[in-house]
Amino acid sequence: MRFGIRTLDEFSLRGKTVLCRVDMNQPVDRKTGTLKSINRIRACVPTIRELSDQGAKVVLLAHQGSDIEYKNFYSTKPHAAVLAELLGREVQWIDDVCGPAARQKIRELQEGQILLLDNVRFVSEEQTLFEMKLQLTHEQQAKTLLVEKLAPLADLYVCDAFAAAHRDQPSLCGFEQVLPSCMGRLFEKEYCTVSQVMEAPDRPCVFVLGGAKISDAFLMMKTVLDRGVADQILTGGLVANIFLAALNQQIGQGSVDFILKSNYGEYIEKAGELYARYADRITLPEDLAWVEDGVRREAPVGQLPAQVAAIDIGHKTAETYGAAIRSAKTVFVNGPMGIFEQEPSEHGTKAVWNALAQTEGFTVLGGGDSITATEKYGLTEQMGYICTGGGALIRFLSGEELPVVKALRHGAAITKQ
Repeated sequence: MRFGIRTLDEFSLRGKTVLCRVDMNQPVDRKTGTLKSINRIRACVPTIRELSDQGAKVVLLAHQGSDIEYKNFYSTKPHAAVLAELLGREVQWIDDVCGPAARQKIRELQEGQILLLDNVRFVSEEQTLFEMKLQLTHEQQAKTLLVEKLAPLADLYVCDAFAAAHRDQPSLCGFEQVLPSCMGRLFEKEYCTVSQVMEAPDRPCVFVLGGAKISDAFLMMKTVLDRGVADQILTGGLVANIFLAALNQQIGQGSVDFILKSNYGEYIEKAGELYARYADRITLPEDLAWVEDGVRREAPVGQLPAQVAAIDIGHKTAETYGAAIRSAKTVFVNGPMGIFEQEPSEHGTKAVWNALAQTEGFTVLGGGDSITATEKYGLTEQMGYICTGGGALIRFLSGEELPVVKALRHGAAITKQ
């Protein structure tokens, strides 16, 4: 047991029917019916292979598509084909979630066989609108259709979906109320890794926060500063621009207009309050870059032309940040330094990522843009740990108890009736 949650090591799996919730949500090319990325599927493989190798009858539950808009939902059929190729063994699939056909298919499974059910979000109980409007307790989730239909067929529930651990839905939090439960290998690795960052990081511990997801960054920033987790925060992207605006620095009217147009004005005040308390631990850019006539230009903060928009940190800042990262013992990264997708505005992100690859400290990356940048620069193997979770990771680092973690702790005390 780790952090009050049981692990796979505590169960005998042979002949047992195991419901395993994974997160395989990937971008889909609807024209070809194929997946644009398979990173999350690849991350699920160790747990699924272990369950199958140990003789379990493996039933996989997964979602696909944005949880708010129904038009984004998609079948999990392409995922089954990719998973079969990665595992080197058959993965059965059925276009049902908890109806009679799915239940019969589960009953027919033999030891070691794997069945992927269709998108759980085709069941209304699994939609975030359902979650937000009804706000069911975990005990109430245990009485939903999905849990009541599938739980009687299973001996064990395994959650390997840390990336979805901030969601409070029946496939994630309901089964733990009625079945012995544990975390899968991916969940275990991710939860223990981020717990280590929060509770006892090797120091100095440096956070690199950039990108454009402002609410997440500020929520996390306050917690890691208040708790003394972060020794230094290096800011970039829109996060840095908001801090500089709070200090009345000239960052170009284009930058200010974007902040206000995006309804981020409230964060200027929050940035000012944070900086007033923690100026010694928040590092802001020395210089910024903008693009003029397709050419990258740079100037010290406060000396940018009036109407430009800052789109990257400058060379001096990149050098400063690189030195801090290379001397750190723990580095957590969420968000790029600028618009790294375009050559004129990628220098800051590329320089920081090269420093991440060079440091001897332990690096943890989270967030889609961070992962994309890592892949773009071919540095995946040089990073200490890349977390599949986005929203779950941010909420954990903001000090919130994740619903799935709470449910798994409850499930640790459940024994099969």
